Amino acid sequence: MLARVESGDQMAMTELFDRYSGIAYSVALRVLHDPAQAEDVMQEVFFQIWQHPRSFVSDRGSLGAWLAVVTRNRAIDVVRRRKPSDSVDDVVLASGTNLASEVERIRLMEQVRSVLGNLPVEQQSSVEMAFFEGLTHAEIAERTQEPLGTVKTRIRTALISLRKAFHP
Repeated sequence: MLARVESGDQMAMTELFDRYSGIAYSVALRVLHDPAQAEDVMQEVFFQIWQHPRSFVSDRGSLGAWLAVVTRNRAIDVVRRRKPSDSVDDVVLASGTNLASEVERIRLMEQVRSVLGNLPVEQQSSVEMAFFEGLTHAEIAERTQEPLGTVKTRIRTALISLRKAFHP
């Protein structure tokens, strides 16, 4: 049949198209997910056969399998050439997080860490145990072997320093 196509026999090309166009179209459609583009790829493949019928080498397999591979490769080329249909500026990503408030929270956390880092070690330790470990003042006094009043004073002094840092 390809020898007839090579000699310019349009009936042979019609027979070839009738026999293999369904395979070529289905392969292209599976890759592209777009019927119009699948038709375009199928037509390009058959036009290539019309122009270069010797591109098929019968020693490598059947004509149908070769057409399927050529069509698949051409469809993949189309996918690679596609440009995104939506502008990046038009894409909206849904987020359950309010980014502005999250940025503000992170900034405040950094500021708190900075202020805590400048406090005396005893005040830092007492605040960390109270607010990050959830210990009561009495539990902190017991753990540090310090009087309860001293622990309360350290925490109160640290909180006053934090308040001044945020409300000068």
